[in-house]
Amino acid sequence: MITDFGYVLLFIVTGSLFVGVALFVAKLIRPHRPNEAKLMTYECGEIPFGDARIQFNNRFYIIGLMFLIFEVEILLLFPWAVVFKEIGWFAFLVMFVFVSLIFVGFIYELGKGQLKWDVPVPRVPRYVEGVGVVEFEDEKEKETPVKTAI
Repeated sequence: MITDFGYVLLFIVTGSLFVGVALFVAKLIRPHRPNEAKLMTYECGEIPFGDARIQFNNRFYIIGLMFLIFEVEILLLFPWAVVFKEIGWFAFLVMFVFVSLIFVGFIYELGKGQLKWDVPVPRVPRYVEGVGVVEFEDEKEKETPVKTAI
């Protein structure tokens, strides 16, 4: 007779076998046609180029933080709407102030241009022997590198 732990072990083994067989069958029947675009490193929407030590654009982090802020706002609005009749107009005023502050922050971010999804031209730093890491401000200054760090 199988003990209680035996049932758990049987469940784990059966589940592992099911997953293993499913992965093996999927590997057998899937198409395998790699190309340059499929093998390219995925960098969260950025086109990968140059050295891996290049800083990414911070708009991804700003958009992520804005998503979290608006998600928390929605999570607070649902329970407020459910109990609105019991708590009265004071709660309406408090929620109006809360939503207004969130809206002011949204307008601020919109004015700063953080919601534009155009891809900026990256500035790739370059190492010059004897000088250090240099950056070019624009195309006409390529003759005179500016020293930014050692």
